[in-house]
Amino acid sequence: MKSILLVICLTGTLVSQIVKAQDVTSAELDKAVKYLEKTRAGVQAATAGLSEAQWNFKQAPDRWSIAEVTEHIAAAEDLFMNLIQGQVMNAPARTEAEDVAALDELVLQRLVDRTRKAKAPEPLIPTQRFGSPEESLKHFLKSRAKTVQFLKSTNDLRRHAYSLPQITWLNGKKLDAYQWVLYIAAHSERHTKQIIEVKEAPAYPKN
Repeated sequence: MKSILLVICLTGTLVSQIVKAQDVTSAELDKAVKYLEKTRAGVQAATAGLSEAQWNFKQAPDRWSIAEVTEHIAAAEDLFMNLIQGQVMNAPARTEAEDVAALDELVLQRLVDRTRKAKAPEPLIPTQRFGSPEESLKHFLKSRAKTVQFLKSTNDLRRHAYSLPQITWLNGKKLDAYQWVLYIAAHSERHTKQIIEVKEAPAYPKN
């Protein structure tokens, strides 16, 4: 009887340790929430008080305007949150060993690196889907609030992992839901840098 109880206790301890390992820590949660808030503020600051000419200025015919970049940021927030809730949270658990902290950092560093260019997938190419740049910004802020709420209210953010073959720099590695949230925040930071690049162009309108 004692041996059975010992096995049960050991099994319960092991399960508890596994579950704990699959949950984000309070420090990780705080880091992600602050990063979402910081990058939200970055988008707001970069687009504050723009005139119509400034919203729509293009450095070249094949370059995006600030209006188009803002629409892209807002559309991406929706697309990636739909991916998280529809695919990632329903994906199988990781079967391979993974240094999740190192993968977290890879996402944060790789996304914001503007020296590496990337072509937007067709669903995220600007089409004036929100009607105006001001509406794009409003949509982004509403979507970002939902992202923060999801992060704060969802358990098992480390339990499931999912990959997109289109993201070739991941080399087939799967991201868990927490990492996809970091991806969303880093994506908006990347394109905030793009907005700043547009504003630094010599021909950018002064008003």
